[in-house]
Amino acid sequence: MKEELLNELKEAMKNKDQLRKNTITLLRSAILQVEKDEQKTLTEDEMITIVAREVKKRKESIADYQKADRMDLVEDLNKEIEILSKYLPAQLSKEEIEALVEETIKEVGATSQKDMGKVMQSLRPKTNGKADGKLVSEIVKEKLANI
Repeated sequence: MKEELLNELKEAMKNKDQLRKNTITLLRSAILQVEKDEQKTLTEDEMITIVAREVKKRKESIADYQKADRMDLVEDLNKEIEILSKYLPAQLSKEEIEALVEETIKEVGATSQKDMGKVMQSLRPKTNGKADGKLVSEIVKEKLANI
């Protein structure tokens, strides 16, 4: 992924695409910062987690900018999300997430809301970067409530 990011960065610089260049630069620095802090080379999955975190930050900021009526910034953030999403695996549909949740509940042997932590911990590797954690959490709560 690092090599792909570097190539994308060079291409954005050649095309004078400032927003894309800045977005990729921020993502590369986030990855390099984690590698430096943890003193290790990140795996593809760990880099996907960082990309997902960056997308989540931007999605959370959109609501704030909409309240402040800053549609110019909302538009830029949406473009950044689009750029970053390219580096995420295909997102799971709600039906696929529900099927994974049901399967995981059976695997873990969950019987009540108290088992939510176990279910989420087991689900995390299966949905990492492929689904919004908030949506997964809501589906788990709903399924556990109906047991």
